[in-house]
Amino acid sequence: MHPNGPPTMILVLAIMLCVVAVIEWMAFRLVKRRWDSKDWWKLVGRVWIVMTIVLWACFTTSMVNYSDWSVRLPSLVACFSSAFFVNLFPKLILASFQILDDVRYLGAAIFKKAKVTKPSNPIPRASFLNYVGAGVAAVTFGAIFQGVVWGKYAYRVENVKVPLPNLPDAFKGLRIVQISDAHLGSFIGQPQKVLDALKTVNELKADMILFTGDLVNSTAGEAESWIAAFAELKAPMGKYSIMGNHDYAEYGEFAPGESEASVKRLHEIHSEMGFHLMLDEHVHFEASDGSKIVLAGVENWGRNFGKKGDLKKALAGSDSENLTTILMSHDPNHYEDEVMNGLAPVDLTLSGHTHGMQMGIKIEWLGIDYSPVSMFYKRWGGLYKDGSQFLHVNRGFGVLAFRGRIGMPPEITVLELV
Repeated sequence: MHPNGPPTMILVLAIMLCVVAVIEWMAFRLVKRRWDSKDWWKLVGRVWIVMTIVLWACFTTSMVNYSDWSVRLPSLVACFSSAFFVNLFPKLILASFQILDDVRYLGAAIFKKAKVTKPSNPIPRASFLNYVGAGVAAVTFGAIFQGVVWGKYAYRVENVKVPLPNLPDAFKGLRIVQISDAHLGSFIGQPQKVLDALKTVNELKADMILFTGDLVNSTAGEAESWIAAFAELKAPMGKYSIMGNHDYAEYGEFAPGESEASVKRLHEIHSEMGFHLMLDEHVHFEASDGSKIVLAGVENWGRNFGKKGDLKKALAGSDSENLTTILMSHDPNHYEDEVMNGLAPVDLTLSGHTHGMQMGIKIEWLGIDYSPVSMFYKRWGGLYKDGSQFLHVNRGFGVLAFRGRIGMPPEITVLELV
């Protein structure tokens, strides 16, 4: 966005900065009241204030100039974005505990005097809540720092068996590797751990590789340097892909014709990477015994992210009513609104989009699998069964906005049809 961009965006930034100012002040109050008596606090407090002002000035400038800087200075934008989250969330914890402490203090004053006056024997401000708040904030800082530095590269291979009742014998044991939401514009350069993850995809010896959308953040140019690495992916039955909501050059400002040119170039890049980009279409796979299955792919279709896909067009002439059918559709809401409960003759839908919000907790032996994104998406990660239909939601290969992952590692899925 440029300085002369839409007034609404400037207003959003202004409101955000006002909210952040309140959070920063409340966090500062809690820490100050905990260590104000220490000799070193004056220096630390001044450094805190100066660093905070510099950070928010840099971050705000990068957001105002995002369209330009994300192309010319991607490393700087990534640095400011990471600093934004590493700084904000621990301070949000501190601010929350400071508010709780203020409420406690006010309640005690009212209870003692029946009006808001300072008690003759004030309750010590370095209270239990101050200590707890500082401790929780420290743990939060550590978790976010770990997620930004290491968590986004902690790739996990998930092995999932999908029992499709009408699957032809010739296709039993078919191995599909699903990757999704690469968001290549979020990586600085080509990190070796990401290249190693792509090599892992090849080592899994999949029969088919499917990519379920969001190759880039904003423009096709973000994927140019990755063409060779993705072209190295091999699968005997082929590589297929679809478009996600971020692939249509709709995020940011573009001159007339730039969005269309970016989409056209991204189509070409999918081909240069060796993927068959499926735009509301299908293909048949036929075994030596004559049995067939269907693979269909639609353009992005989401409740709140554009309804470009045409499922009827994608399935037309496929004989999906009689053949095992796999559908690639980026947004899992599409499955809920147009596929499940027999709305469409599709046996298995593969989606991404949610990223698992890039934070959560999964402890298999306790049956815990939670992410805050579940407040917005009922089906947000893993395999779901509704009647005889299945949906698998991949938690994503890359990152977006928050350049890290906390308890929600990037995922490579091996789906075995049984």
